[in-house]
Amino acid sequence: MAMTESATLLSLLPEEQSEPRRPRRAWREKFRAAFRGLKLGIRGHSSFSVHFFFAALVVATAIVLGCDKVEWCILLGCIGFVLVAELFNSAIETLFRGLDEATRERAWPALDVAAGAVLMASITAAVIGAIVFLSKFLSKLLA
Repeated sequence: MAMTESATLLSLLPEEQSEPRRPRRAWREKFRAAFRGLKLGIRGHSSFSVHFFFAALVVATAIVLGCDKVEWCILLGCIGFVLVAELFNSAIETLFRGLDEATRERAWPALDVAAGAVLMASITAAVIGAIVFLSKFLSKLLA
């Protein structure tokens, strides 16, 4: 690379801010913030109770049907997938509440997309769960 090209590339970089850099947080603080966020996401939104109810139902059904390790991994992965989608949705809803009225009007589609993501995750998890449980149920029924 020629010297003028590298000088041009450097001129495209943002100038350093005059604000002092914040000190790095310790891992303990990072985990504390993550658990606080998890608690806020769970407590602040009523849809989590619905997701937890169905998660408990899935776990109970898996115990009754005697799912193997792979099936457990699949089912728990689906539960985690739905809960993570709901946490992202909760984060977007929390940000939305802090917006002024004019910005809220433009941000409505983001809420709809986030809700759609939760719906898609839930439908996907339900289909996967149905496949696992139906095959397990049929194998026990026909045995």
